[in-house]
Amino acid sequence: MNNRKINSGLIWSNERKDRDAQPDFKGSLNVKGEEFWVSAWKQSGSADRASRSLSFTVRPKHDTAIEQPKDYVVNSDNRSGDSI
Repeated sequence: MNNRKINSGLIWSNERKDRDAQPDFKGSLNVKGEEFWVSAWKQSGSADRASRSLSFTVRPKHDTAIEQPKDYVVNSDNRSGDSI
């Protein structure tokens, strides 16, 4: 991920989702050289069906994984993580 452009990111469908609390999409983001994990949930009941709820978590510098850890779950009722 170090070769990715600064201030850019990607998200993809979470094909391992097996609980509602897990994100519908996941990915990573680079802001000013700092790496973040991104989680996104489809907004049910929203007037805009295309809207998503987002959560950002600082990615440790020593983490070289391409994808988020398999056990990475953010509680959708109380999304923890650092907001930007």
